[in-house]
Amino acid sequence: MATVTSIPADIDALSYEEARDELVRVVAELEQGGATLEQSIALWERGEALARRCESWLIGAKERLDAARAAAETS
Repeated sequence: MATVTSIPADIDALSYEEARDELVRVVAELEQGGATLEQSIALWERGEALARRCESWLIGAKERLDAARAAAETS
């Protein structure tokens, strides 16, 4: 099975908080264990995409903070 690294458009449009909240919901649903194998795989894949979205938000926030700190140090 190929590894998918792109973020679906519906997830890419989510704010950090929206992606995080949906990721929490997906994890809870997986932990309940009532899903079929196909449903579990789909949930897992969505969870992976949501985690990548959250990570991209956090990386962007860190870059902005680093830039602000660097600008403050040179002022």
